[in-house]
Amino acid sequence: MTAEVSCSVLLVDDEVEFVATVAKRLKRRGLEVGTAHSGEEALEQIEVGAPDVVILDVKMPGLSGIETLKRIRQENPLVEVIMLTGHASVDVAIEGMEMGAFDYLMKPVGIDELIYKIQDAFRKKSIQEAKIKSLED
Repeated sequence: MTAEVSCSVLLVDDEVEFVATVAKRLKRRGLEVGTAHSGEEALEQIEVGAPDVVILDVKMPGLSGIETLKRIRQENPLVEVIMLTGHASVDVAIEGMEMGAFDYLMKPVGIDELIYKIQDAFRKKSIQEAKIKSLED
């Protein structure tokens, strides 16, 4: 990401060590990173201040990634969501795409690949916001 464009990311996964490691690596790349360890926690944080991009694990206890995605899309349709999935849940990730997720990535994900997806998602969100703004003017 370029220094003049600030992108905020919310990383949502029930694997605490994974979240800590990825968040640290994304912050090193200049991204604003929030973390949540459940769908419920993610929704609470989004209510306070919506990020540009959400990185969302498909399989979590409690509110699943798919259910969390549905709620995000209802409340914040401009927030882009990238689904993270293990091998066993590719079908669920594809279902997420059909429900409006920006894309999905397989775990383990390389940091460069994740950064590229975040940049693409942020670009899409920025274009959508610009279109809305031009309609309002």
